[in-house]
Amino acid sequence: MITFYLIIAALLFGIGVLGILVRRNVLVMLMCLELMLNAVNLTLVAFSRLHANLEGQIFVLFVMCVAAAEVVVGLAIIVNLFRNFYTVDVDIANGLKN
Repeated sequence: MITFYLIIAALLFGIGVLGILVRRNVLVMLMCLELMLNAVNLTLVAFSRLHANLEGQIFVLFVMCVAAAEVVVGLAIIVNLFRNFYTVDVDIANGLKN
């Protein structure tokens, strides 16, 4: 039964990694990162259910809180990037290093 959840989590994580590697839009990359975090959360809940304890599910709540804070900071950076350069392309943000 757990193999189904692990396969789904691996597919979600793979889609997230593929999205980060292929796409150049910062918003899409942020959504793919969230997809990867949700895949890890699914794995934690599946193993927590398998071992009949709540530690994994409690840890998932903490991961979701950190992910929500990460989205807020990421969206603030994206809005600032768009205000300055009128685009959300990663190559433009890469040029900000200088």
